[in-house]
Amino acid sequence: MGKRRMPDLYRAPFPLYSIKVDPKTGLVITAGGGGASKTGIKNAVHFLDLQLVGEHQYSASLLHSHDTDTRATMNLAVGDGVIAAGQDGTCCLMRFKHCTQKGGGKAAAKDGNSTQQGNARRRAGKGDKGGQDGDAVSGDMSDTKDETARISVTGLAEVQSDLNPQDPLQKVVRFSSDLSLLLTGGTDGYIRVWEFPSLKKKFDFKAHEGEIEDLDMSPGNKHLVTVGRDFACSVWSGNQLAMGLKWNETVPQIADKTYRYMACRFGKVEDQKDALRLYTVQIPHKRDRKPPPCYLTKWDSKSFLPMLTAPCGAEVISSLAVSDSGTFLGLGTVTGSVAIYIAFSLQKLYYVQESHGIVVTDLAFLPDSLKGRNIKGNNETALLSVAVDSRCQVHAVPNRRSFPVWLVLFFCGLMVVGVVLLLQYLFPGFI
Repeated sequence: MGKRRMPDLYRAPFPLYSIKVDPKTGLVITAGGGGASKTGIKNAVHFLDLQLVGEHQYSASLLHSHDTDTRATMNLAVGDGVIAAGQDGTCCLMRFKHCTQKGGGKAAAKDGNSTQQGNARRRAGKGDKGGQDGDAVSGDMSDTKDETARISVTGLAEVQSDLNPQDPLQKVVRFSSDLSLLLTGGTDGYIRVWEFPSLKKKFDFKAHEGEIEDLDMSPGNKHLVTVGRDFACSVWSGNQLAMGLKWNETVPQIADKTYRYMACRFGKVEDQKDALRLYTVQIPHKRDRKPPPCYLTKWDSKSFLPMLTAPCGAEVISSLAVSDSGTFLGLGTVTGSVAIYIAFSLQKLYYVQESHGIVVTDLAFLPDSLKGRNIKGNNETALLSVAVDSRCQVHAVPNRRSFPVWLVLFFCGLMVVGVVLLLQYLFPGFI
């Protein structure tokens, strides 16, 4: 599947930098903005209602736009009704509630909290034009319904997550899988860990020289893996360095410091309850006239030895996602392409070249929760992507058709009988 035009699921009136799907409600939460510059481009977090239309098509409706004033949200984490949003050098925590009620209502905003109710508004396609508060719509508004969606957003707290004296910027935020920890990394090279929801600081340590690119915490909170721009991918136990990873041990022809780590994610192993894998992306440190390939590496989560490394194209990777089941990996590139790989073999399953046309900033698979499965429909998986071009797209992989084992055995038996009869016809007395 090569270069082709993908339809837009949703188009915002500002650049999009992050996207997440709440597993409980199925809400799609995406955010971005124009920052503090006075260009007229707003900063907001948008809540979308994602619906399956037919077997493989999707539509999205804007339920609520939460204004973030002069700060663009660059990264998000979502857990149990709480959003952790990276805005400049701070991590802003907000609680959201999604419910339905009879009758319509009017939007209101007070003291940094916002509420919106009423009919969902659909946005998609080239015809969209940004309006005040990002509420311009494309196409017809939905018919009035007795049951209307209502989203309320309440500010909880803010923590300083980056102390770079020149230009503080939080680069990544995560909740631990049990929601007991909030973890951040920024341009100052420090990892900061807070207990959640008390926000009592637990760790604050220098992890890398230069910017933190990515981090992830293993289930059970045993290991923290961090990626920096200093060519290092490190495994931590608490705030103590356990080991540094060496991906090119399996590719000896690649010299040190010709590649750097770009992203890391833990993922489950399908049909193995307690098994876990770590996935990392390596990109060239310098770009040549003939671009070298990027690489995906799968690691054993106990020994942290590389199990498999495979090239994943010459386009520079900008984002990585792993499905809840651990079956699929999603990749976005700086040129706007989107790909889905099979985690077991690191083989490419789906690819659309320059789907966005500009850097893909974030990816999110539809979750395996009950709500997520209902939205997924007759698709094996579905991946959401956002980019600086303000577009949100969905990339669905239909279920691959398979035959029952008994039917395969039946046809094999027919073939054997057919071969025997053919030989008997050609060579009388064969049997």
